[in-house]
Amino acid sequence: MPTRLFFLSTSIIASAMMMVSCEKVLPPAPADDQLLDGPVAGLNYEQSQRFLSGDVAFNDEIFTPEKGLGPAFVATSCGSCHAGDGKGHPFTTLTRFGQTDETGNKFLEQGGPQLQNRAIPGFLPEQIPAGATFSKFTPPANTGLGFLELVTDEDLLAMSDPEDLDKDGISGVPNYANFPAYVLPFNHAIPKNGKYIHRFGKKAAAYNLLHQTVNAYNQDIGITSSFDPVDAYSRLVIDPEISTQTVNNVVFYLQTLKAPIPRNPNDAEVQKGRLLFDQINCGGCHRPDLKTGFSPVGALSHQVFHPYTDLLLHDMGPGLDDGYTEGSAKTFEWRTPPLWGLGLSPNSQGGTYHLMHDGRAKSIEEAILLHGGEGSRARNEFVKLSDADKKAILKFLKSL
Repeated sequence: MPTRLFFLSTSIIASAMMMVSCEKVLPPAPADDQLLDGPVAGLNYEQSQRFLSGDVAFNDEIFTPEKGLGPAFVATSCGSCHAGDGKGHPFTTLTRFGQTDETGNKFLEQGGPQLQNRAIPGFLPEQIPAGATFSKFTPPANTGLGFLELVTDEDLLAMSDPEDLDKDGISGVPNYANFPAYVLPFNHAIPKNGKYIHRFGKKAAAYNLLHQTVNAYNQDIGITSSFDPVDAYSRLVIDPEISTQTVNNVVFYLQTLKAPIPRNPNDAEVQKGRLLFDQINCGGCHRPDLKTGFSPVGALSHQVFHPYTDLLLHDMGPGLDDGYTEGSAKTFEWRTPPLWGLGLSPNSQGGTYHLMHDGRAKSIEEAILLHGGEGSRARNEFVKLSDADKKAILKFLKSL
């Protein structure tokens, strides 16, 4: 055999052996229903490229002092609080302080509402001021947020029942609040006394995903933008430390993350759990079906989706009253968290659960038992179930 052909043949054989070896070493790619990240189906080429740009900015950009980090901060990147776009861990839990009622936060000039508990060299982290109440907020999962943003005010108000006219023990009210000048109201907005319905965050204190993103950059990482050029540490207006395009790309990324894909929906025990979930009226707050209004992104426009939330505030009883609030929410009121993706929460939480607003519940069952106030009736009905029926509900919830 000629030398050239010999080496060519040897190279091909070696490459084939390496491919076989890699296939044996590399684990298979996880199924889509095991992942929370990834784009919603149906994006066009331009939208897909913009999603990827936002993905890089959200998950790969690590901030340093040279890039504007701090000087006081909580995290050095977006993804560090939302690994795989999932829920945060106790180590990434945020502290918010300074507001006890609807009259507003009295500690804004003393670092409120967010505690920056870390600092770059030469600076000191913040401390909670004397007299300020506070609450711990574990970062939520990010997936499906674009669908939640597009639920109309009309639909939110239709789910609200402040006087509990249907006598099911559940009222549910929107969080009305003001928003900064850079935020524009939705076309479908239904304001009340000059304030608008907010929907994101533990207390529904953020109006839309732009509002949420700008706040996170500024208060979590200490990064100013053209939207909010006020440095969280000095309270002075400084030059933007991140481009407007990058902020908009991250917002688009969050808007077009896919909704979680249920696992084993046809399993008999999962289906039984779904029926029991309905029977004990967990769906009174955790609404299984919502729909979006119009969106210029066709993949999001006029879609029925299944988040298991009503995006409203509910009285959760004295056990969950942290003495802190935001907007028009009371200290004992919390926005219903979406349940979709719940079964994948341990993937980003160190292999275990850290549920409720502050991660205090270490299992789904413990989270259910912590429900008070408007959640008391469903909690009590759950307690009365047989062990087999409880197991079915928990398996259903883990399938979401």
